[in-house]
Amino acid sequence: MSEINIEKPRKKHFNDVFNLVKNSKVLDVNSEYLYLIQTLHFTDTCSVALDEDKVIGFVSGYTIPNQKDKLFIWQVAVDSNYRGQNIALKLIDFIIKNNKSIKYINTTVSPSNNSSIRVFEKLANSYTCPINKIDCFEANEFINAHEEEVLYEIGPIDTNK
Repeated sequence: MSEINIEKPRKKHFNDVFNLVKNSKVLDVNSEYLYLIQTLHFTDTCSVALDEDKVIGFVSGYTIPNQKDKLFIWQVAVDSNYRGQNIALKLIDFIIKNNKSIKYINTTVSPSNNSSIRVFEKLANSYTCPINKIDCFEANEFINAHEEEVLYEIGPIDTNK
């Protein structure tokens, strides 16, 4: 296995990102257009993991309008052949290190998504900061069948670490 590189996504990655999310079988798949926009307009708050030229991980995020010190992590996807290597954590850490104004991470996680919960617990531990868990979206608020979502607020983060 070659070295895994983490970088900002580029337009050429969007189809691979779309397929990575689709093949995860657990994430909500958004339109190809959305992933194209993320690789064009949100490159400062998204990241990709590459094994040579193959996209094997992706994190999408954005700073919350009117709260520029809060990064909302929208999706985290890692190819099943590469799981267990802390790639998701490295992808998020890459975004934090490249955005010194970020002091808080927000994300929503379904209670059954243990792998995502572990990633965000590791993130909080690595920055020695608390996690607040807040009920966010009830299952009955979704049109299609969907588990509830819990808001995880992590921070404040010391970006100098």
